Amino acid sequence: MSSRRGGGRITDEEINELISKLQALLPESSRSRGASRSSASKLLKETCSYIKSLHREVDDLSDRLSELMSTMDNNSPQAEIIRSLLR
Repeated sequence: MSSRRGGGRITDEEINELISKLQALLPESSRSRGASRSSASKLLKETCSYIKSLHREVDDLSDRLSELMSTMDNNSPQAEIIRSLLR
């Protein structure tokens, strides 16, 4: 898409290709809800919803990890394993 920096327009074919790629990134449950080919608007709404749910999941996991780490001895082997996974 770097060729568009000069103000060129994106073609319908390129839009359809991007929509297909975006649709492939959504979980199977989102893709199977509607017809095999969703409208671009519906697909973008589903994508935004999915991204928001991922943010909530990351926040929840971060909170759970913080709680776990606060109850753990910082010098314990378990704490070291967790720290090594976060690197």
